[in-house]
Amino acid sequence: MEYSPEFKKDFATAYLAEEYERLEREAAEAHASAGGDPDLLHLAAEDEARVRARQSEILAEIERIMKKDEEEIARPTSIVMELRAGAGGGEAAIFARDLMAMYQKYAESHGWKTRVIDDLTFEISGADAYDALRYETGVHRVQRVPLTEKSGRVHTSTASVAVLPIRAKSIIEINPADIEMEFSRSGGAGGQNVNKVETAVRLIHKPTGIDVRSSSERSQLANREKAMQILTAKLEMLHEEEEARKHAAERKAQIGTGDRSEKIRTYNYLQDRVTDHRMNESWHNLPKIMAGNIEPIVEALHKPQVE
Repeated sequence: MEYSPEFKKDFATAYLAEEYERLEREAAEAHASAGGDPDLLHLAAEDEARVRARQSEILAEIERIMKKDEEEIARPTSIVMELRAGAGGGEAAIFARDLMAMYQKYAESHGWKTRVIDDLTFEISGADAYDALRYETGVHRVQRVPLTEKSGRVHTSTASVAVLPIRAKSIIEINPADIEMEFSRSGGAGGQNVNKVETAVRLIHKPTGIDVRSSSERSQLANREKAMQILTAKLEMLHEEEEARKHAAERKAQIGTGDRSEKIRTYNYLQDRVTDHRMNESWHNLPKIMAGNIEPIVEALHKPQVE
């Protein structure tokens, strides 16, 4: 029986790997010392059977530890939320910013760190952030009278939300030849030094046309790494959406499809009500919700749905 040298690369399995080797030497020594004596050979065979049984247990334990480690690596350590204005012109852009502020306040209430990456894209660092906000992906609709509307007419606008999990290890591989890179000067706050150097990075994935921009980091390298993380997360989401469409019938008990084009929620200011269309459930006190109190909605989305 053999074990992979990769076992020793993991600190948690080093002791077990050494124990495996010790047992291997023990069995070999017992067999060698038996010589041609039938009784000793019989005892050596019994020892070898005991050693092999213990080695099988060790291999199973190593496999369990490595599987657990892989799951930990695949678990998102942070998320990137990308918001985009949809139908509704300037009011849609305002609504997108309102949603961004809502999620930032919700994150702060949980003690998670938030950081703006570029315009309506920001990162939330927190081990439980993805589990909490994963169902926010989709189209959000607002019905309200804009501040600029003098006649009091209600406008309907939309904004899309994408929740991108950032993992320590990607579940897909990206061919570097498929990526086009552009550099530009970062805008916004930061003084003259921000605008003198081309630190902002834009990555374009040529096969899909997906593009990502990062401008919040101080160096070009850091922005490139952050943009690559986001691009990887977007490609993972695209892959997951394609898989979901293939197995749509198996997702009846889940919350929506996770597709960014799916209309999931309406924020009606005149009726002081938020309605999630996937559950057909509503909540009132809209100002409080927009101030980050979305926990009741998040909890409802995580309850098993009755068909």
